[in-house]
Amino acid sequence: MKILIADSGSTKCDWMLIDEEGRSLMEFHTMGFNPYFHDADLVQSKMTESSEAMEIASDVDRVYFYGAGSSSEALCQVISSGLKQVFTSAEIHVGHDLDGAAYSTYSGEPAITCIIGTGSNSCYFDGKVTREEVPALAYILGDEASGSWFGKKLLALHLYHKLDATVEEDFQATFNFGKDDIVNRVYQESDANVFLASFMTFLGRHQEVPQIISLLEEGFQAFVDVHIKCYDGYKDCPVHFVGSVAYHFQSVLRHVCAREGIEVGQIIKRPIDGLSKYHLDYILNVA
Repeated sequence: MKILIADSGSTKCDWMLIDEEGRSLMEFHTMGFNPYFHDADLVQSKMTESSEAMEIASDVDRVYFYGAGSSSEALCQVISSGLKQVFTSAEIHVGHDLDGAAYSTYSGEPAITCIIGTGSNSCYFDGKVTREEVPALAYILGDEASGSWFGKKLLALHLYHKLDATVEEDFQATFNFGKDDIVNRVYQESDANVFLASFMTFLGRHQEVPQIISLLEEGFQAFVDVHIKCYDGYKDCPVHFVGSVAYHFQSVLRHVCAREGIEVGQIIKRPIDGLSKYHLDYILNVA
């Protein structure tokens, strides 16, 4: 049996092919698929462009896809329909990226698991059921501390002429964006959330600048206030984090959590390795 597992954010999707004994047979990457922004035809088209996916398409028996935005049956069906056109002989299982994050960090005890990448969200997983207390409101209304959230803040500081002088000088040297370019890219073109999150690499170059440290603390504090404190007993269980923003800026994240009395568990950049182990231990043996 060959099982294909996917962890998809809005920017990138990690894929791992394993056998029934949990051995990794192949890893590859595609763009991320989010049913809020992408339809089934695009999923099918982009997967067909992947030489790795097409190499194994006819051999895959099951696909377990966990993705940003796949939060309802109708939204999951968008992704499922696209994948079914590629992996025609496989059982397709599509779930929320929160489920994938919770599974990937599960160590046998109840915990809060948080995603902080292009977008952000959190859940409580007791080993059987994943539960949310507050909804994910995406990059316009929510996504506190995400790449898109920090990208918005950075661009606003730049456009309002309030960015630290050193950071502003580097911004001007790195990007060739005028105000109209930025406004058009955010309000008129697709995947604005990914565009906003793309500034995290630049932000990372300046994470020792006091203004940027304050910005990072502001974002992580907002995340804690909305997405962690909403759970009763949030100080009584580990809190795990997955995602590139949590991983690369974990020193500030840990500082904010320590200030709030939160026990930080795992902080991992990509959950695909943990996902394969979880499916081997808890899904494939009982399916």
